[in-house]
Parts: sequence; C-alpha cells; structure tokens
Amino acid sequence: MDKKRKKTENILESALLLFAKKGFYATTIPDIAKYMGMSAGNLYNYFPSKENLAKEVIKYSSDILGERIRKVNDLDCSTKEKIDKIVYSYFEMATQKPQHIDYFLRVYLSNKEVFKDGCEGMLCVSSFVTEMMIFFEDGVARGELRNQDFFSAFGLFMGYLGGFVFLNGEGVLQKSLLEYADEIATNIYYALKSNA
Repeated sequence: MDKKRKKTENILESALLLFAKKGFYATTIPDIAKYMGMSAGNLYNYFPSKENLAKEVIKYSSDILGERIRKVNDLDCSTKEKIDKIVYSYFEMATQKPQHIDYFLRVYLSNKEVFKDGCEGMLCVSSFVTEMMIFFEDGVARGELRNQDFFSAFGLFMGYLGGFVFLNGEGVLQKSLLEYADEIATNIYYALKSNA
C-alpha cells in the first residue's frame, strides 16, 4: 500500500471513530486533524469538505462489511451456515470495531441531509447491499429461502442485527453479543426459509 493510500485510510478510520463517537455536526475537520496529529489544511488536501469525507467514510465502512459478506457468499455451504457466518461476522465487527456500526446508525441514518447528493438510495452502501442481494438470490436459487421482495428480507435480517447491536450498546443484554449469534441466526433462518 502506498503512502498516500495509507494516509487516506488512516484519515477515514479516524473520521469514522470521531463521527461515530461525537456525531457529524459536533465533529470538525480540525478535530480530526488534531486527533491524527496533522494540520487541517493538509487534511483538506485529501478531502475537500467534511460532507465529502462523511460520504467516503460510509463507502469505506460499507466496503469492509461487503468484503466480509463476499467471503461468506464464496463459501460452498448451506444458506443456514451462511446466515450463521454473516450474523457472527456482523456481531464480531460490532464488538471489535463498533464505530462502523455506530457510524451507520448515528451518522448515516440520522443525517440524511448530509448524504443527499451523491449517496441517493443505497449508493454509498452498495458494496454491502450488493453482497446481501447475492446472498438472498443464492438462497432462493437453492430452494432454501422464500422468494420475496429483497427489501422485506433485507429489512428483517438487518433489523434483527441492528436491534441487537443497539440493545448491546444500551447495556440491556445479559450476555455478550456474540453469545446470541447462534440463536439470532436460527431465528433469521426460520423467518426467511422456504416452506417448500
């Protein structure tokens, strides 16, 4: 990885962490620059505005999650096993790098006005959404999942995961998030499975 690409990734990681922690409006470019030990002017050489940086952060985070799902999609195993792996991977990410999930929930979904130009629809999270589409299409083609509207299936799957991550963040759960992975995966599978 060249120096500029590495620096860009470090900026994205730092911005992701601060935006997720403090929110979009409470975080400034000088805050991010200070956190990184660089000048704000230098940071503007990489990203022309805070809004531009926020859009690149959601794409970056989506790419990371999308890559995890792509690896699951590439496995030769049942749809049930893939659900197990997706749930575990998502909960693992929420545990080890919670800023990715927090950013999605606290910044991307809560500040749609920031993302209105250039991130319409699911454009900025397309790498993740595309892999989920592939997962559902494959499950239907195998006869293991019910053929249904993508957004109904996607909403059920992600609503379940997001809800549990939220409960975990609120300190409501009695066990660690990963200890719920098997049961959640089973519930998702039975909610989506084919009755054939």
